[in-house]
Amino acid sequence: MIYSLEGTIEHKTTDAVVLNVNNVGYEINISLSTYDKLPPVGKQIKFYIVETVGIYGGGTTLYGFLSQEEKEIFLAFKEGLKNTGAKKALEYLDKATKSLPDFQRAVSEKNTKLLTSIFGFRKQTAEKIVALLQDKLRDVKVSGKEKWVKVYEQENTSIEEAVRALVSLGYRETQAKNAVEQVLSELEKIPETSELIKLALKYVT
Repeated sequence: MIYSLEGTIEHKTTDAVVLNVNNVGYEINISLSTYDKLPPVGKQIKFYIVETVGIYGGGTTLYGFLSQEEKEIFLAFKEGLKNTGAKKALEYLDKATKSLPDFQRAVSEKNTKLLTSIFGFRKQTAEKIVALLQDKLRDVKVSGKEKWVKVYEQENTSIEEAVRALVSLGYRETQAKNAVEQVLSELEKIPETSELIKLALKYVT
């Protein structure tokens, strides 16, 4: 079983990379958040690898992560949530990597509101994550500082209301959540709903 691969990027797309390791090209599936962090083609990089084998002899597929913690959280999604395949686990990882320390804390504190409003999980999925992954995620050593500490210490009703208001104005839910997230990252405390909407509009227009 492959634990990690280090080599030169030959080709990259938003969902896969071809990595040249000693003149052998490995196709490695990646998340969008991983793609955003990749160096240019021709540069060296190391991936932590997860291998999956097709149930009906479909061959081996490689999934790559830039850190051990991302690999462990991917495996937690894939193995800990029923009916969650590798592609869906990558999608969930994309959401979690907005801030892994905060994601871990939100799960440990059963904060489904934060998982839905900031990380973008559906309510049912957030409830499953809290119910099934608390123990698995508690032992994952996550680096970095918490980004959303202020959200834990205040009511986040205004966040949800601001997102709904932006959606009612015709913006996609993803756009609305990203705009609100950008505003919150620049402030020390959560403003009133009307002010939050006003500030968020700067990032969706």
